[in-house]
Amino acid sequence: GSLRPQKLTDYIGQSKIKENLTIYIEAARQRKDPLDHVLFYGPPGLGKTTLAGIIANEMGVNMKVTSGPAIEKPGEMAAILNNLKEGDLLFVDEIHRFNKAQQDAFLPFVEKGSIVMVGATTENPSFEINSSLLSRCKVFVLKMLEEEDLYELLRHALESPKGFGNQQIVISEEQIRAIARFANGDGRTALNTLEMAVINSQLDREGT
Repeated sequence: GSLRPQKLTDYIGQSKIKENLTIYIEAARQRKDPLDHVLFYGPPGLGKTTLAGIIANEMGVNMKVTSGPAIEKPGEMAAILNNLKEGDLLFVDEIHRFNKAQQDAFLPFVEKGSIVMVGATTENPSFEINSSLLSRCKVFVLKMLEEEDLYELLRHALESPKGFGNQQIVISEEQIRAIARFANGDGRTALNTLEMAVINSQLDREGT
């Protein structure tokens, strides 16, 4: 978690989306009228939560997080809505798991512009998101990460003090490239695989 970039410039990959988000964040800083809300659509493991955190950070607002599966507990929806403060950024993961009535419950907040909602979905928003909500959202389509992006992500994890930078990790270029290929466009898989490789190699070294 600590490896998550705090700034858009540190986010690896998705260059087109980064350009558009830079414009969006700039507008957010300057404008008083309600902003469009944001919807990230794409396969898992591409850093949708990370991007939401970056938007909140760059806008200087608090981020509240909820997800479709969490909402299945009774009373959860009301708790979230009661907990929202003016100016908050609400990150809704797996927004396609909310039913129509639950999605509608966000509408008053979204229309009033008192919060910014950032949704993430792996399903096509045109089919899964209420049209009244969708019409107020900017949809960003995230692509699978290129092998080069994954390689950069892994190098960053190995060199950053927040990652493995303070440890003496012996890993070859070939191994890093192999992990980047194996992860098949998914940043989370790449980092998890690297972590497993590091843990296992440390056990070997200590002869256990």
